This record gives sequence, C-alpha cells and structure tokens, in this order.
Amino acid sequence: MKNRYPLVEKRWVVGLAVAGLIVAGLFLTTAVRSETSYLCPATLGIRTRNEISYDPAPIQMRAILHYATSRVVPQQSVAEIKISLDVMKSLGRPCNFLVFGLGHDSLMWASFNPGGTTVFLEEDPKWVHSILKDAPGLQAHTVHYRTQLRDAKTLLTSYRSEATCSPAGAYLRGNEACKLALENLPDEVYEREWDMIMIDAPKGYFAEAPGRMSAVFSAAVMARNRKEPGVTHVFLHDVDRKVEKVYAEEFLCRKNLVNGAGRLWHFQIPPSNDTHASHFC
Repeated sequence: MKNRYPLVEKRWVVGLAVAGLIVAGLFLTTAVRSETSYLCPATLGIRTRNEISYDPAPIQMRAILHYATSRVVPQQSVAEIKISLDVMKSLGRPCNFLVFGLGHDSLMWASFNPGGTTVFLEEDPKWVHSILKDAPGLQAHTVHYRTQLRDAKTLLTSYRSEATCSPAGAYLRGNEACKLALENLPDEVYEREWDMIMIDAPKGYFAEAPGRMSAVFSAAVMARNRKEPGVTHVFLHDVDRKVEKVYAEEFLCRKNLVNGAGRLWHFQIPPSNDTHASHFC
C-alpha cells in the first residue's frame, strides 16, 4: 500500500536520528568529565579549557526533547552531521565552535559542545529573533555582508590585486579595503581561536543574496592566522553549488580536504606564517 505520509515519516526519522546523535554526545561528554576528574587540574592550580565542573545535561536534554518531538529537523543529513560530531569526539574536550548560520539545527550544534563556546553568525535580524525565541540560551550575532552572489566571479578574479586580501597579509577586523573580509564582526570572533568553523550561511541561491564568498575567505584567514597548536576544522555545506565549490578550492584548498558526505566537505587547515605566499593553495 502506498505511504500517504512519506515526508512526515522522514522528518520523524531524521529527528529521532539527531536525538540519537545528541545522546551519543551526552555519553561522550559525561565520559570525558569522569576521566578528567581523576586528574584534578584545579588542585594543581592549572586552568584549562576542559572544565570538569560543567553539567552537560541541561542543554543536551533540551535538545533531545526538541528534536524527538518536533517535525522541524536540521537542514543537514545525519551523515553530514556525523562528520562534525566525530571531529568533536576526536578533540575530547569542549571546543570553540563558530557557525555561519542560525536555524533549526543550532540547538543541536550547541548541545554537541557543552562547556565549550558555540557562536552563531546570521545575516537576518528577524530570523535571529525568531530562533532565539525558542532557544534563548544560544549565543548569536547579526552580521552585515558587503557582497552579493552576482559579484562572486569578479571578486574571485580581482582579490589578488588588493594587498590586504593576499594570503601573506590578509586580516579581517577593520579591513574595509578587502571586500571579501568580514571586517565588522563582534570582537570575540576575532579574539578567540576557533577549533571548528561551520559554513552553512549566508544565503547563496539568488543574485542579490550575500553568498558565502566572505564566509569562506574569512574562515580561511582565521585558520591560517591561528596561534594555538593544531589545525582548524572547517566544514562547508552546499558544495554542490558552483560558488561554494570554487571558493572552497581557492581558499580552503583541495589538499586540506579530508572528508565529506552528501553536500558537506571537511577541511583541516593548518596555521601559516608564510609571509611571501602568493596563493592560499
């Protein structure tokens, strides 16, 4: 017999799968907390980002309840989501996670990172208000983009003529000369070292939309300018679209591509102190 409600059932399946991933994350963070409690860093006078006193349950339990009972599910597939979750598990500690985009998956991302810092950047103030109304604990900022998707090709061919866009000297805060640089972000975005960056916004499917050119470029600059040890994990969604794919290959680099699923690519970008580099890749 033909299923009369295929879409509803699919949404419930995805919602329950996401809830399952959150449960896995809950057990992971509980295990990490239990293991690190034997080390007692506080008694040694050592402050680390792996805070052993946090309770992961509240936000994770809220997320499980939300996704298990809602027909509105995250935009990414379970396979795509699992790539980011697996990276968090491999880090083995709360991390700094920057997400371009605020939406129905935001509570999920925050619940994967209890005790860490998860910050969302969104271009639409009304949408920010709408999401925070249902999830007031999320940390989100409205961002103004200076680009339009229609200019993607021109920006790609002209950025090398601007010194402040070059890989050897690119920076973000206050960089008005480089149109690809996100120059007006909140201070904490510039001052924090990001372990993971998810690019799933801004809009990039019509000519007047901001496109993800600035998000990709700025993520590359943040990763290359990293001072702490280790790589920056950058996740780019919608790589089936031309602009996302071309900009990823220009700034995030094929050599740094380590994983992918569906429409998501995962890059590991090391810091760079090459003051003579002429290309990002």
